[in-house]
Amino acid sequence: MGNRLSKIYTRTGDDGTTGLGDGSRVAKDSARVNAYGTVDELNSALGMLLAHEVPDAVRECLTQVQHDLFDLGGELCIPGMAVVFDADVERLENTLDGFNADLPPLKDFILPGGGIAAGTCHLARTICRRAERDVVTLARHDTVRPEATRYLNRLSDLLFVIARVLARASGHGEVLWQHERRKKPQA
Repeated sequence: MGNRLSKIYTRTGDDGTTGLGDGSRVAKDSARVNAYGTVDELNSALGMLLAHEVPDAVRECLTQVQHDLFDLGGELCIPGMAVVFDADVERLENTLDGFNADLPPLKDFILPGGGIAAGTCHLARTICRRAERDVVTLARHDTVRPEATRYLNRLSDLLFVIARVLARASGHGEVLWQHERRKKPQA
């Protein structure tokens, strides 16, 4: 289970470095720290989403995702560690298919919104996309297992579908982009 922290501040990061899980020290703005930091930010956004009223199936799904993201953050923090696997990606795909089955096909682009829970889910989706970009950036400089990127890619798709589910469940409905709202300039 690891060590329990009895003292929260150590002062070891005052020089602009931080310790990785393997004991090495890197700059706080390194690609690795950015990647696992954004995964942590995503996990926090999901915590905000779960503070709202959501259907039980969504709550169960996202609680599992929070655990996965904590694991993924650990994997990114400890070079060479493997915690997220293809089975986790497949679970996301199956869950996504289940939530998507009852939704009507998309005919228009959807704007973020549709109630507080759906809007929060859209925010989490955009953070997830940034986490994916940060992991791709890290992979250019260091070894990153492809399962990490695949997990985040599938998770952003799942969050989009869950946002649709939440918008409909709230009674607000989805906010459709009105592409015809712009009038052509008069000549």
